[in-house]
Amino acid sequence: MAVADRHRSDGKMWKLFPFWQSGAATSIHQNGVAGSAASRSTASVSSVARSFLPARRRLRLDPSNNLYFPYEPGKQVRSAVRIKNTSKSHVAFKFQTTAPKSCYMRPPGGILEPGESIIATVFKFVEQPENNEKSMDQKSKVKFKIMSLKVKEGSDYVPEMFDEQKDQATVERILRVVFLDAEHTSPAMEKLKRQLAEADAAVEARKKPPVDTGPKVVGEGLVIDEWKERREKYLAKQQVEAVDSS
Repeated sequence: MAVADRHRSDGKMWKLFPFWQSGAATSIHQNGVAGSAASRSTASVSSVARSFLPARRRLRLDPSNNLYFPYEPGKQVRSAVRIKNTSKSHVAFKFQTTAPKSCYMRPPGGILEPGESIIATVFKFVEQPENNEKSMDQKSKVKFKIMSLKVKEGSDYVPEMFDEQKDQATVERILRVVFLDAEHTSPAMEKLKRQLAEADAAVEARKKPPVDTGPKVVGEGLVIDEWKERREKYLAKQQVEAVDSS
């Protein structure tokens, strides 16, 4: 009976031994071949996981998902979107649309400094609905895509940079068209009007020549009147010429 019991005990021990042996081997070689293989496997899994994560956004848009247009069939209407660079780097942005013949953007692209923002204006021609029926709920297939690209400070914007560095370019948002009833007041319509007014003011400001800020101040409160300075130089020159001719 003792032998039989011992055999049963041995049998149980050998059944457990392979599991124990495997755990021991992993523990013993965790800094060796087994550890290296595990590290490679972990790195591979991490790489695959990162590929499924959404790219970090560089721009913040307002509105964030839609472009609102007043519904006026047969007319060209406008929308607006504020674009802000929320990253610590200079960022180039670029608009794309599925309907380039009936839509265009101003500006179509550019470079924003860290923290800088602009309001872009989007123009769209609204098609007449079928059967001449006003349909606020008509679905527009037109979409707008905003791309971003990290660039070096001092870079000049050219649209081709997105093709040359397409691996680094990010799709920030895909905006859908939403029509607003132009004959009724709504929070979205009021906000659109404010943004369009701000965008128009910015365009006019860029057209105006720089404002003359008056005399230049150099050093500690020394005011230089440029006209007076030129006149004094002219008089000094006249005195020198008079001495030379005498």
